Amino acid sequence: MHMPAPNPDVLRRKARIVERLAHVLPDGAVIHEEHEVRAYECDALTAYKCPPLAVTLPASTEEVAAVLRVCHEERVPVVPRGSGTSLAGGALPTADSVIVGVARLNQVLETDYDNRFVRVQTGRTNLSVTGAVEEEGFFYAPDPSSQLACAIAGNIGMNSGGAHCLKYGVTTNNLLGVTMVLMDGTVVELGGAHLDAGGLDLLGVVCGSEGQLGVVTEATLRILPKPEGARPVLIGFSSNEVAGACVSDIIKAGVLPVAIEFMDRPCIRACEAFAHAGYPDCEALLIVEVEGSPAEIDEQLGVIKQIARGHDPVELREAADADEAARIWLGRKSAFGAMGQINDYICLDGTIPVSELPRVLGGIRKLSERYGLEVANVFHAGDGNMHPLILFNANEPGDLEKAEAMGADILRLCVEAGGCLTGEHGVGVEKRDLMAVQYTPDDLEAQMRVKDVFDPEWLLNPTKVFPLDVSETRRLGAPAAAA
Repeated sequence: MHMPAPNPDVLRRKARIVERLAHVLPDGAVIHEEHEVRAYECDALTAYKCPPLAVTLPASTEEVAAVLRVCHEERVPVVPRGSGTSLAGGALPTADSVIVGVARLNQVLETDYDNRFVRVQTGRTNLSVTGAVEEEGFFYAPDPSSQLACAIAGNIGMNSGGAHCLKYGVTTNNLLGVTMVLMDGTVVELGGAHLDAGGLDLLGVVCGSEGQLGVVTEATLRILPKPEGARPVLIGFSSNEVAGACVSDIIKAGVLPVAIEFMDRPCIRACEAFAHAGYPDCEALLIVEVEGSPAEIDEQLGVIKQIARGHDPVELREAADADEAARIWLGRKSAFGAMGQINDYICLDGTIPVSELPRVLGGIRKLSERYGLEVANVFHAGDGNMHPLILFNANEPGDLEKAEAMGADILRLCVEAGGCLTGEHGVGVEKRDLMAVQYTPDDLEAQMRVKDVFDPEWLLNPTKVFPLDVSETRRLGAPAAAA
């Protein structure tokens, strides 16, 4: 097949941009050859791919600022990228964009155990933050399933949570301050080494903004003393709906477990084959963990087990020791990888009121029957953050589109139940055209005006979050950058 010759003007523009970027960064920090940039053409939402114009790998706030100044002057879109584990296309580039990857921003800058904070560069992985402080008896609470790989930058961008967010909250509850570079290269400091900084809550605006407002290069994070002990219990049920009702009753009883995790039969089977965690043979499974002193653990688990028995569980078992507890959590933390070994899937992320779990799980089952696609459910049940996995065959024409249509219906169901489109994966490109399901035109306009303030030319992470027709109109009408 004959391919059209590259446009000479486009090639000259690319060469000029690459040359300018190479001038402000060390050797090896600019990637631009076609075969090299393909490694950055997508994130974990692999159904959509687009190689960028170039990739930059700065190692300091100053280098990030230099890159953004060049891109601002050249009016080049910028896509911030953490570890590329986003499941919503949050780091999907456009063909004319430059990726700013934070992988080399991976240092611990300051630790203060008396005031319980750690300051890190945002390319550092989630789990390694705890690794930096655990010898002193501390940990960083947010724990996404991808915590071994995901970067703090992405956690801030998507306001990530994890299994233990029921007790400790999500990223915004553990983020004290950030250093952020605006699109024109200006460096700003928000918050600090304390809770609730004075003035406007701009830190709360930045956390969860999906790279739309700036590139976060440093973060001050709250760290906590490790609990005295923790113990999970497995509770198996005959149906998803009964398991959902049990979750609702545990929350209503006023007990605050550190985590309540849900898995249904397809996910249980895959995780057990992968991790050999000793999961029971049942339709739905809860992992409920509590922590504290031995007496506190016994008291809390006593209440939880009493509630569970009222729902006629098919199995109710406490972890006998630390090894069994670790296997139980290995199974849950491996869920997405384990499912990937047996099927292609789309992982959704909708949030609902806990009281609506039985109804929404029933609705998902009906949608599964209507579309003829199996669904595996695994999610943070304690705070209603659902992660249905829609299984499909990527090699079957039309299957992906059918799975996406079903996913949109599941997310509509979440909103109808009083929930929202996303809990921790973000909107990205996956849900941008569903934003009108949750927000009115006035709501969207208010959100876009915030972006206007931080990024007047709409160059940061283009074509994300807002409905494509609306954001493109906004971008094309933005003022030109100063020469």
